[in-house]
Amino acid sequence: MKTAIRRLPDAELEVMQAVWACKPPAARADISAILQDTHPMALTTLLTVLSRLAEKGFVEIRKEGRSARYLPLVSRQEYLAQQSRRFVEKVCGGSLPAFAAALCESGLTREELAQLRELLERNEL
Repeated sequence: MKTAIRRLPDAELEVMQAVWACKPPAARADISAILQDTHPMALTTLLTVLSRLAEKGFVEIRKEGRSARYLPLVSRQEYLAQQSRRFVEKVCGGSLPAFAAALCESGLTREELAQLRELLERNEL
């Protein structure tokens, strides 16, 4: 059985999204550049968040001289899959019909729902 991947607080998830967007292993400057538009943060804050992510097993910190590189240990897909399952179980009581109803009422367009249906029918999910 796979180890459960814990849910990240918003600030840590923002940083993790930036790590995933970089070519691994990522430099701090690359992560910071991605965050600049959506979630700018001070250097010390970013380093603290990256340290927390390392403590939680989401990234590995590789020292290279005086700098460091950050390697994701959890993929975006792994995180999304675990959090989606957790949502279905916790919020929808494990009921797929309840999840589907919530998804339909979430504001998705008919085109987005049709695209989801096609992906399911082609077994591409």
